[in-house]
Formats: sequence, C-alpha cells, structure tokens
Amino acid sequence: MGSYVPTTQEEQKEMLAAIGIESMADLYQNIPAQVKLNRNLEMPEGLSELETIKKMKEIAGKNVIFPTIFRGAGAYRHFIPSVVKQVIGKENFLTSYTPYQAEISQGILQSIYEFQTLICELTGMNVANASVYDGATAAAESVAMCQDKKRKKVLIAQTVSPFVIDVVKTYCYGNEMEVELIPEDEGRCQLDALRNQLDDSVACVYLQQPNFYGNVEQAREIGQIVHQSKAKFIMGVNPISLGVLQTPMECGADVAVGEGQPLGLPLAFGGPYIGFMACTTEMVRKLPGRIVGETKDRNGKVGYVLTLQAREQHIRREKASSNICSNQALCALAVSVYLSAMGKEGLKNAATQSMSKAHYMAECLEKIGFKIKNTGIYFHEFVTESSKSTKIILDALEEKGILGGLALANNDQNQILWCCTEMNTKEEIDLTIEILKGVMGHANI
Repeated sequence: MGSYVPTTQEEQKEMLAAIGIESMADLYQNIPAQVKLNRNLEMPEGLSELETIKKMKEIAGKNVIFPTIFRGAGAYRHFIPSVVKQVIGKENFLTSYTPYQAEISQGILQSIYEFQTLICELTGMNVANASVYDGATAAAESVAMCQDKKRKKVLIAQTVSPFVIDVVKTYCYGNEMEVELIPEDEGRCQLDALRNQLDDSVACVYLQQPNFYGNVEQAREIGQIVHQSKAKFIMGVNPISLGVLQTPMECGADVAVGEGQPLGLPLAFGGPYIGFMACTTEMVRKLPGRIVGETKDRNGKVGYVLTLQAREQHIRREKASSNICSNQALCALAVSVYLSAMGKEGLKNAATQSMSKAHYMAECLEKIGFKIKNTGIYFHEFVTESSKSTKIILDALEEKGILGGLALANNDQNQILWCCTEMNTKEEIDLTIEILKGVMGHANI
C-alpha cells in the first residue's frame, strides 16, 4: 500500500518545527492517554487493497455493539424511520457542497431553509441558522453571541453537562470571557445563588433543559430573573423533550441551542453530529454561520438564497465573534426528514414513551435497593446511588450484553446516570432489574 500523505518526512519536520513541536504525537497531547493506541496497527506490510480492507474489518470487529442501551448523557438511541436514510443517501444530497452559487444550489439551499423552519417550530424561536458542528459548539457560540465590551462574564448552571461546560470554557478563554458556575441544589440550578451572582458584568446565563441529571429546571422563572439584570438567557435543550416540555420561547429564552443527534442521527460512535441554534429577531445579526432565506425572482418564482452569510474568519477578521463558516448540511437534512416523518404527534409519542419508561425503570431500581436522587419532574434520565460499586453493577450488565448507565465522577457515592428512550422495551428493563437483583443481593425479590 502506498502512502496517502503527500508530504515528505523532511517537509513534515519543517512544519512541526514551525509550530514549535517535535513529533506528530505532540499534536494529540490533549487526548487522554487511555484512549490512544500508542502503537502501530498490527498490519503486515505489502498488503493489497483487498487484503487491507479485510484486515481492517477484522480489527473493527473487536468493537462491541450493545443490543440494549441504558446510557445517554448527550448521545441518545432513538428510532429512526427508514425514510431518513433513503432520502439523505441520494447522491444529489450526499455529494453536494457549500451553496456558494445560489443559481445552481437551489436544492441544498431549500433543504437548509426547511431545516431552519423546523428548528424554529420546534423551539418557538423567530430565526435559526443553518446549523453548526455539534451541540457543545452551539452552546459555546451562543455565549460568544452575548458578550459586549461591558459584559464579559457568563454564568453557567452547575447542572449543565460537564462536557458542554468544558467546551464553553475553552471558547471563553479565547474570547477573554469569565466563566462562573451557579451552584446546584438537589440536582437543579439554585435560584438564590443565581440572584446573588447576577450583576452588570454578566452577559448571559446558560441553562440546560432538561439538565445533565435529567431534571426539569425552573426555566421560565430563571429567565425572568436573568432579564431583570438585563443579561441574555440561553437555553440548551434536548430536542426530543420539546415534544412534551415548554419551548425555549415560552420560557423567555433569547437564544436556544442544542444537539440535534436525537433527531434522526444514529449514535455512530460519536459523530458526525449537528448543533442547532435559534434566537429572537433582536439577536439575528449575531448568529454565527449562515442563514438561508426564501425570496422570489423577477418572474415571481420562489427561490432560495444565503440571506446572511457571516464568513467571519475572512471578512471581519479580528472583529469576528465566531469562526463558524460552514454547516452540517447532510445532518441537517436528516433532521428535517426525521421531523417531517415523525410529525408533532410522533415526536410527542417518542418523548412520552422515553419519559414513562425512565420512571418505570427508576421505580423498579428503587424496589431492589437503589436510591433515586431525582426529585420532582425529570425527563428520560435519572441518577441512582447504591451500596454496590458502579463497576460491579455495570460489569454485571455488560456480561449480558447490556450497556448500563454512565458512572458519574463522584464514584465514592456510586452514582449512575441512567437513560431510557422509546427503543427500550419493558422486557429489556425487566431483564436488567433481574440481573441487578443478584448484584444487590435480592435474588428472591
């Protein structure tokens, strides 16, 4: 097999020296050591293309695909109608590129316009952009939208996904914005703490709904508190939950963002995913990326154009508030097809089933000795605490082909974040409970 890297070793060394590092491995120094291979693939030299493909399939076969999943934490397994794959697999969508020339890009422009329209309907907001790279990026970009010369601080609820918080902190470091966490109280944002932290330096407050623990926050009340200080209110939302919960607009949000993966995209080992962003009309000029609009030509025929195209990095340069210059068009199309196929009732049904099955599973776990940490209303995720270690619990399930919940960072309390969707059957939940009865020492229950 030949090399697919066109540069010579000497050229590579010269490039590495120019950016101040010694080896290619240094480019990946921020990636945790435990997920690195740290050795070459066991590939014999001189293989043909056919032999290489066969060998790579053997290596890929070592991946474990769990038939039963009770884990979420930002990526969720939902039913995807077969029409989604059929539509996005068409070559005129699959191979299309950025619509620089509207005259020859009407199809892709219309698909983006439909995506924007559906996101506005879903969130209740006035305008949406053509999408960004993922949900965490959308969160960070929304914070950057809200900063100004006098307000350079962002308050983030401690109940927001830690993965999202990390990305926001990375962006804020580059934007010279200060990040401050709002303490939690029994798994929800603490309102009194929020009131005390708000001042004239706060540009925005970021809240996740439902939050990382699955709890439903007092979003409308929080929005009112935020606006009293003249700061912006950003809501990061699970799009499936909007089938049963209030929209960000109903809660008074200025910006609504989220991860669109639950809307027709498979888990796919972590991507590609899609971040959606929507806002009020007053904020439209600060939306990053591009917005497609509908218009009419001189003959009165409907046409689609790039109404707003920031192209931040090569037009505004140092004045830019974002470097987003593209969008996830194919993933956006998948979201549009999914929402069109499901409709309002389908989305409501998926949300209702996810929520009811989570509550059923929580009740069953509580009966065999698990303590449910959630109080009040929670969506399709919940946290348990037990006397047994998270490793023992999750290993017992893994042996039976079940991917259990996510072990939370405070392992001394043996807390697990569980998730149910409409894909989890009652039989799967009951089987999981039977397995855990043995683990918990309640085999006769």
